[in-house]
Amino acid sequence: MLVELTMRRTAGEPVGNSPVDGIRILALLPERWRKDLRQATGDVVIRVHTDEDVTGAQIRAEAIEALTDPAISHWELADCHVLTIGRPGPGRDAL
Repeated sequence: MLVELTMRRTAGEPVGNSPVDGIRILALLPERWRKDLRQATGDVVIRVHTDEDVTGAQIRAEAIEALTDPAISHWELADCHVLTIGRPGPGRDAL
């Protein structure tokens, strides 16, 4: 399954051009997922590809759990958009 997660700041100053929080979020997501940090300034957008049989709801729950870490608790999950279900086939971008 290929999913795009979008996180937004909940409070505080607007984020600068530093991708630090995006990298922190990326590191807190499960290691078994292949992840790609798509955008790290403003909203944080991460694409997640899983080979296992998981649902979008399970991916959403794990992302929300990762965002409870005190270092990034000022972020919230704004969207969990399923892009494809199953393994990428020919002609699709694999992460």
